[in-house]
Parts: sequence; C-alpha cells; structure tokens
Amino acid sequence: MKKKITIEGMSCGQCAGRIIESLKGLVGVSAVDVNLDAKFAVLDGYDVDDADIKFALGRAGYKVYGIEQFNM
Repeated sequence: MKKKITIEGMSCGQCAGRIIESLKGLVGVSAVDVNLDAKFAVLDGYDVDDADIKFALGRAGYKVYGIEQFNM
C-alpha cells in the first residue's frame, strides 16, 4: 500500500530529510520518497494509520493537508 501525503512547510533538502526520518520511524513503513517541489511525500508500507502520519509530521513541525491511499 502506498500513501501520498501533501505537506505544508517543506522548503529545502533538510526539510525533506526530516520528513523521511519522521515517517521511516513509524511501524510498518518500508520506504519514503519526497518531492520537494510539489510538496508531497509517498510512503510505502502496511497498516500505517493516517493519525500516526499526521502526529509524526506534526512533531517534526509540518502540517499534513491530505493523505491519499493508492495501490501500485
């Protein structure tokens, strides 16, 4: 399962690194890719709760605007 997470507050490579680190710390996450220009991250994993994603990114200083689930 993949989730596309639209994020406010990303502006540099350091932000992208912080987001990757925050999301990879969640149980069930196997990979994270960040698109800095488009302001979103794609999380690959299983049984990752949206509330946990929002909490982890909120602790890192970012706001989640949307989470879309898709399968590839």
